[in-house]
Amino acid sequence: MSDENNTAGGSSGSGQGEPPNPNQGTMRFQDPSSTTPREPTLAEQRARQQALAEERERAEQAERARIAAEQKSDSRRKVFIGAGVGLGLVGLVAGWYLVAKPEEVTATCTTADGTVVENDEYCDPEYAQQHGGYPGAGGFVFLPMPGGGFQQYRYNYGGTGVPGQKVQGGSFTKPDGANITTKSGKTVQRGGFGVSGGSFGKSGA
Repeated sequence: MSDENNTAGGSSGSGQGEPPNPNQGTMRFQDPSSTTPREPTLAEQRARQQALAEERERAEQAERARIAAEQKSDSRRKVFIGAGVGLGLVGLVAGWYLVAKPEEVTATCTTADGTVVENDEYCDPEYAQQHGGYPGAGGFVFLPMPGGGFQQYRYNYGGTGVPGQKVQGGSFTKPDGANITTKSGKTVQRGGFGVSGGSFGKSGA
């Protein structure tokens, strides 16, 4: 009988223990559609603001660098353009000077057949008029001869020669726009830009 009581008592004693926890050792899952997000902590908010501020600063620095590079490029381009314009003006002036600078031509007085004479004045119309002669057509100048009649003279432009010999080279047509002087220094024609002719018998410039 004592054994039965002990057995019953043992059974009742073990039955009075705590029941097992059904949630022990399990994981809980949250449904994103129904779960309210957790508000960020103050530290997280500060970290996020700092990250945004740093990102804005980097963007502003990149923009400032881009603007500075564009301004530098524009300045360099303007310098190049200015230098090109300056060189262009220098070239233009130099070219204009070369075009405007008249050709220097020496006039040699000859007879009608091209023989060089000693006195350049024989081809000067003013000299001829002062000595009973006159200027004629085609650049000829007529001077009276001691025995009667007239001797014809004319300039050769650009040729060479010595008195008593035929002139070599040159032309008997007066070149337009050229500075023409005789061997003695008299100006036959003043040349230059826009100048088409001049006077005979004037002293040199």
